[in-house]
Amino acid sequence: MAVIELSKERKQIIMDDIKKFFAEERDEEISDFKAELYLDFILNHAGVYIYEQAIADAHNFMIEKTDELFTLEKRIVK
Repeated sequence: MAVIELSKERKQIIMDDIKKFFAEERDEEISDFKAELYLDFILNHAGVYIYEQAIADAHNFMIEKTDELFTLEKRIVK
């Protein structure tokens, strides 16, 4: 699987969330550099599983919607 790429804006938002988490939950201030290291670790180790689950969820959703579409089918009675 390819590396997960994030825009600079999204990456900064997530890094800010990581820094906020450390401040609130661990009473620890971390730098952008450290937040980026944590983010890279998460993306490299958990990202593939999150991505695969998202694909499976989307696939199941599409199957459900396709099945619903067939309930709209009109039967021709002769």
